[in-house]
Amino acid sequence: MRWRQRPEGSNWGDFGPDDQLGRANLIGPEQVRKGALEVREGVSLCLSLPLDYPGGNGLNPRRRPPVLRPTRRGDVPYVNFPLGHVYAGATDVISDDQVLLSLQYSTQWDSLAHVGALFDPEGDGRLRTTYYNGYRGHEHILGPQDHGLPARGEGGAPARYQPVCCEGRAPDESVARALGVEHLAVKGMQGRGVLVDLARAYGMDFRDIGYDELMRAMECSGATVEPGDMLLLRTGFAGLVLSMQRQPDEHRLHHSCAALDGGDEKLLAWITDSGIAALIADNFAVAPHPPRRVPEDGSPYPVLPLHEHCLFKLGLPLGELWYLEELAERLHASGRTRFLLTAPPLRLPGAVGSPVTPIATL
Repeated sequence: MRWRQRPEGSNWGDFGPDDQLGRANLIGPEQVRKGALEVREGVSLCLSLPLDYPGGNGLNPRRRPPVLRPTRRGDVPYVNFPLGHVYAGATDVISDDQVLLSLQYSTQWDSLAHVGALFDPEGDGRLRTTYYNGYRGHEHILGPQDHGLPARGEGGAPARYQPVCCEGRAPDESVARALGVEHLAVKGMQGRGVLVDLARAYGMDFRDIGYDELMRAMECSGATVEPGDMLLLRTGFAGLVLSMQRQPDEHRLHHSCAALDGGDEKLLAWITDSGIAALIADNFAVAPHPPRRVPEDGSPYPVLPLHEHCLFKLGLPLGELWYLEELAERLHASGRTRFLLTAPPLRLPGAVGSPVTPIATL
């Protein structure tokens, strides 16, 4: 066992001591059949933005748009390459490419290795870098540096950051030996999706959505969820991003559209009790980022409380920047909220996130 105590409100161990799927375990044959029963029109809709959106790296300086390059044989780029240069008389022309891709730049899944917490799983008073179900940083989720525990300097500000290179690790190497996104890929992430249209209920101005606001929006649209359903929230954010044509207006985006209030304990309790198997939104981080409320007394807090609750405590996968505009319009026109959702990530072993091309079938 990797832990002697689990975080309050978590489900560690409920799906087994070595579980790496979390709440995705709730998607079984029954949920797939329920999703299939929602197929009435035979219409399939792509729920992904083009993967070079939002454009630039202003919304997240770590993440950059994909860069396509030709593959090469020696120094020869294989785009529009006549194979007659290799095989005498051949008429084939070959194009072959590769991509440098930030896995969470655009429409994406967060794996359970994406966000952990400083937590004391042994009950000995020592904080450790810990992820869902007690998996450990530097043991299961590996990177090139040990960043150490944050310290406070004068006035409570963070002290000087002094990382230490991990012995035997390449300078740019990272791998999740547990909780990688490939587990969601094998699961398939296919079942019944339920859409709640927050933009239709509350408009396009920014507002925090707590439990009461979410329940009101669900009641207005007639949406209900059952254990194993995947819940999708339309805020209008991805549609706004698409309208900006890869030139995102950061100020406007940061002050537009609804986002879940990760500080609302009643909302977090509902997420736990609802039994949803995934939580998906068309905005940048499901909840606001950076945080809008910081403790004034300097006490420890999560910058991403919704991510901590979902990924770290519950093993609940999060989807971000999904494109839900056309789906929302079609569902509203037909008085529906449910559909068949098929959304496997890349089966890329060791990745902590993945682009996804979700398909809604109506």
